[in-house]
Amino acid sequence: MPWCEECAKYWAPSAMTDGGECPSCGRLVEALTPPKLTAKTVNVRELAGDDAKAPWHFKLLMVLLVAYLGWRIIAPFV
Repeated sequence: MPWCEECAKYWAPSAMTDGGECPSCGRLVEALTPPKLTAKTVNVRELAGDDAKAPWHFKLLMVLLVAYLGWRIIAPFV
């Protein structure tokens, strides 16, 4: 959390100005805040790693979903 020395106060990043300045005194405290994350700056595949796979319970849910929807389509004709 950004700290302003002149105000002796912590500021939430959303409370600061767009330029990263303290709303009370106008001092630049941007260096203390992490960079803003956007969809263009984050690579999820890189964060997950090379061997990232879907968990087994997700695969099981997908199989059960397909079986359920298949039964819902076939059931009225049986």
